[in-house]
Amino acid sequence: MATKKRIDLKRCRWCLSDPLYIKYHDEEWGVPVHDDRKLFEFLILEGAQAGLSWFTILKRRQGYRKAFCDFKVEKVARLGERDVQRLMKDPGIIRNQLKIRSAITNAQAFIKVQKEFGSFDAYGWSFVKGAPIVNRRRGLGDIPATTPESDAFSKDLKKRGFKFVGSTIIYAHMQAVGMVNDHWVGCFRY
Repeated sequence: MATKKRIDLKRCRWCLSDPLYIKYHDEEWGVPVHDDRKLFEFLILEGAQAGLSWFTILKRRQGYRKAFCDFKVEKVARLGERDVQRLMKDPGIIRNQLKIRSAITNAQAFIKVQKEFGSFDAYGWSFVKGAPIVNRRRGLGDIPATTPESDAFSKDLKKRGFKFVGSTIIYAHMQAVGMVNDHWVGCFRY
């Protein structure tokens, strides 16, 4: 009975192509995240997405978890050249050397942010004043690629040495971790 109810729910149309996408939409996308490990995971996955579809990364998520130490930031920060070469042969992830290296660089920068602010959570959520921005989207055409908040967040991350954190990537990150609610108004998750 619960399954039937779930199938009948109205959702954002972008997620209707695959059960994995629907599950991600229903259970994760736009849910506020305050766990640093999960925030690091999304930051790395969004960076890996650059130039690709989110679905491409979502299908490889388990591969990324395995390749990047289940997103334990301290372990990722210690990966070295041999690890980069090993990961370049890993079919479970996108084998782009710049993206692999950026995950390590970002882990190192992430730890510095944690030390400065107490947590990456406190730092990141400060760009939305600690509460989700709730928009009234009616379709894909209503969703911008960037916002002043993502511009500011991106600029600050770059200043701190992060890579693959352009404003479009950071806006996607903000949507994923619930800093922004961009579910369509008719969606049950809105």
